[in-house]
Amino acid sequence: MNDNDTKRLSRLTAILTQLQTKRLLTATKLADKFSVSIRTIYRDIRALEQAGVPIITDEGKGYSLMEGYRVPPVMFTEAQANALITAEQLVLKNKDASFVKDYTGAIEKIKSVLKYNIQDKANLLAERTRFDQNNYLERNSSNLSDLQFSLTNFRIAKIEYTNEQNKTTIRHIEPFALLSTENWLLVAYCRLRKEFRFFRLDRINKLEILTDKFEPHQMTLQEYFERYH
Repeated sequence: MNDNDTKRLSRLTAILTQLQTKRLLTATKLADKFSVSIRTIYRDIRALEQAGVPIITDEGKGYSLMEGYRVPPVMFTEAQANALITAEQLVLKNKDASFVKDYTGAIEKIKSVLKYNIQDKANLLAERTRFDQNNYLERNSSNLSDLQFSLTNFRIAKIEYTNEQNKTTIRHIEPFALLSTENWLLVAYCRLRKEFRFFRLDRINKLEILTDKFEPHQMTLQEYFERYH
């Protein structure tokens, strides 16, 4: 196998990974990503199709994979996917650029084997999680995974919460974002106070994820900070 063949095989594998990671990809985006011509991408797509990969062509929009097709046959639960995304956000704070690049590449491959609905939830969680530089401090909470589920599935959470004045109340909240400072903080819309509030996870005494759902808040985390702070 010559150098060109090796490069093409590597590119075909990378294109397959991209197709599993994204819902829809255009030939132009793929050509830009791999620094090749659009004609080369057309040939690569045909080669993958001839190899038995079920690629769906949406004329004028791009390429996608048939739902359910996965390579390799590895599946993650939603909680496992969320844990990986949280770890990714921590790694992105690392100062070693090569380490970040390698880990990001690994996470991209992991995302490629997630089912589409879990991919969407994992991407939402990545957008709604923020870390500062104090990530070496200990954080005591056993509710992070459940709150991640509540956030990405838009399920109302019922909590027993003790505030700084040592007053305990029952709240129904709509989780919006998770922040890592000296402690884990949850940004959520509080139905009791009828506004967005911060909740320290280590002050949540009891947590119950209800079956009731809430309407997603149509703003990014950055837009939240600009609007409310």
